[in-house]
Amino acid sequence: MQKRKLGNTGLEVSTLGLGCMGLSFGYGPATEKNEAIRLIRAAYERGVIFFDTAEAYGPFLNEELLGEAVAPFREHVVIATKFGFREGKTALGLDSRPENIRNVANAALQRLKTDVIDLFYQHRVDPEVPIEDVAGTVQDLIKEGKVKHFGLSEASVPTIRKAHAVQPVTAVQSEFSLWWREPEIELLPALEELGIGFVPFSPLGRGFLTGKIDENTSFDNNDFRNNVPRFSEENRKHNQVLVELIGKIAHERKASAAQIALAWLLAQKPWIVPIPGTTKLQRLDENIGSTEITLSDADLKEIHQAISKITIKGARYSENLGKLVGK
Repeated sequence: MQKRKLGNTGLEVSTLGLGCMGLSFGYGPATEKNEAIRLIRAAYERGVIFFDTAEAYGPFLNEELLGEAVAPFREHVVIATKFGFREGKTALGLDSRPENIRNVANAALQRLKTDVIDLFYQHRVDPEVPIEDVAGTVQDLIKEGKVKHFGLSEASVPTIRKAHAVQPVTAVQSEFSLWWREPEIELLPALEELGIGFVPFSPLGRGFLTGKIDENTSFDNNDFRNNVPRFSEENRKHNQVLVELIGKIAHERKASAAQIALAWLLAQKPWIVPIPGTTKLQRLDENIGSTEITLSDADLKEIHQAISKITIKGARYSENLGKLVGK
């Protein structure tokens, strides 16, 4: 697999990363441990060297899983993890106090079985802690050799600018896909100006863009999509028109819908590195296949013209989680 650089800081990663959250958290029962380890190692064997986790995924279980899975080849991969929730639990609210950032870093190093965190994101912006203090704390951790690069997740452009002025931000992680294109308005131009890489999570619309979900789909009781307005039965039915469009283009290109959705993202900027997650080897191979697809300018124009006529219904977060983004 080809590699890409996240911004101007020189952090080189695989063209696609692997979002590991779903192996432990968020989409129903956790994947059996040995099976999850096999999937992560299979990703590495196929050229994926960028793995994304967080203390909040579990909490803690996902970091432990990833640490064990990549231990045999740790020096050859890039691990991104995150801080910012009290006790690592999203339900308890935000906590980016400097002492908590330090505690999370030290604990994550243990769970990940490593001496250094390659990319340390603030998971969500904490309005109670000045972003300058957050950036300064991560800067200290970088000086101490515990962290290599600083990142932000779901942050607003003004916050990114303030943080970047204290400690250069290597990457910003936010949702971006064919059904959530808001980053095109302000975020992407600012990242390009500042020389910051972009890591889209949920690049397949939390599975919706694969074409495997419709209004009749039932989710596990522990699947957080049950509480996402965009995934209500009514909205899934309405939003199916986007999936049908992607499916048509995929058929013409002899590809899958997921591959077209990922290829579209990769075509936007050379410093964009999506992190699709999966629990299945077949889907992993399918996602990796997207890196071999090149969409022409004509293809991209056709897609843009078509999707500009489609209105997506439903918020991408529940009301409570929606309050945590774009700060």
